[in-house]
Amino acid sequence: MTINRRKFFSNSAISAAGLILGAGISDFGVKDLSDTSSFNIMKQAMKYRKIDSHIHINLNSEPGPEGVLDFADRLGIEKLVISRPITEMDRPYQVFRDSNDIIMRAMKQFPDRFIGQFTLNPKYQKESLEEIKRCVDQGMVGLKVYYQVKINDPLFYPVIEKMIDLKMIILMHAFCQIGRGGYRTKYGNDYASESVPEDFVDVARRYPEAMLQFAHLGGGGDWEYECKILKDCPNVFVDVSGSNNEGNIINYAIKYLGEDRLFFGTDNSYYQGVSKVLAADLTETQRKKIFFENYNNMLRKGGYNVD
Repeated sequence: MTINRRKFFSNSAISAAGLILGAGISDFGVKDLSDTSSFNIMKQAMKYRKIDSHIHINLNSEPGPEGVLDFADRLGIEKLVISRPITEMDRPYQVFRDSNDIIMRAMKQFPDRFIGQFTLNPKYQKESLEEIKRCVDQGMVGLKVYYQVKINDPLFYPVIEKMIDLKMIILMHAFCQIGRGGYRTKYGNDYASESVPEDFVDVARRYPEAMLQFAHLGGGGDWEYECKILKDCPNVFVDVSGSNNEGNIINYAIKYLGEDRLFFGTDNSYYQGVSKVLAADLTETQRKKIFFENYNNMLRKGGYNVD
């Protein structure tokens, strides 16, 4: 089998450009490599409004708010949905409150740029419901949780029901791997409490009014399998964040999930997040939906949308 070398590089150039741009190169030819000025990738990146639906920040270490906004400004990311979930399985509940306080301070520091999401541990139902009220009163508009429990664990049901009442989305860390390191488990996940696509299907059918966000399709999991399993759950949205940039990931997701269920996100892989959407074979309407409109339409359901 022969490969057209020019066509190969033409089709893959934009994905690679995300890494190149980090070194300060702003122009990269993709239509005709003999004329590198024929396509300005930064011009393309800056012409779309963007809401990054999946970002994490710290205050006293990288990436701090200013560092995150530096990347956002370079890439034309208008709004960033920020959170600081706790990754450890068992921590005192005050740790979750302290984490949310960090997000609140960042929101107050940059109110025109940051949209805050709170985190909690559903194992503590009373404390979690109290924390939701406290954070919503401070202007947060969504929930980001890690894998303290699965998304379909009954311990999580009261939180889901409260989020339905508030018309706010739940962003849950999710993963589905087929195995690594020379061994294969059913999913290859690190923790039994880590949510997999079937868990989202289960809870989406139990709570069709809920808005659920399956995290980081580009996070290294089996994204083809994830898209197929989530296909018939219209209230499960998928963000395309992550540092993995397989060439067909966006178009494959559209095939199975549709163009209205994909959210742009980076998970702090900024150039990769933007470049994979630019590199996909999309219409202008589809790019606008993924970069901005889909997430803004979700925010609109609760009256939290961006003007």
